[in-house]
Amino acid sequence: MASYDDIIANIPIADLASRLGVDEATARAAVDQALPALLGGMGANAQDAAGAASLERAVQHHPPQLFEGGVDLDEVDEGDGEKIVHNVFGANTDQVVQQLGATEGKAEPGLIQKLLPILAPIVLSFLASQFTKRQQGASPDTSTGGGGGIGDLLGGLLGGGASSGGSPGGLGGLGDLLGGLLGGGKR
Repeated sequence: MASYDDIIANIPIADLASRLGVDEATARAAVDQALPALLGGMGANAQDAAGAASLERAVQHHPPQLFEGGVDLDEVDEGDGEKIVHNVFGANTDQVVQQLGATEGKAEPGLIQKLLPILAPIVLSFLASQFTKRQQGASPDTSTGGGGGIGDLLGGLLGGGASSGGSPGGLGGLGDLLGGLLGGGKR
């Protein structure tokens, strides 16, 4: 089963820090803050059939090659990332960014706002990779539909949280925030 740490391991934190104009520790802390929110938002959207279908379509349009073998940030389409973030959080994007940046000791909202559009295509590429692997190894009745495919994959990532090194252990209070803002998966 893929994990949060699998995503982190493929993100070039040094390159990301350079792109964001911060040190590596700040970049990693911001990723550890923003990534669970992004996954949680996608998970919330996948709770209803329309959201799951929309997310599955988005995953199919994002090739796994961006993620596989380590991410090259020059290949990340931030314009696409902005669209993904908007689709995930909808009209609540600014509230999510502000809330993520409001906690003392956390990355400032401006950094989170720059980071989310970079992370979003990476996450969809990761999901495409995992979804493809699942489909290849699954029986025809378990490969898609009803949130069982993408919803289960996201649930596994979120339920597993992070297992090492100061990474978040799931969503914690963020789940309540996202649930309230997203209305239980409605955009």
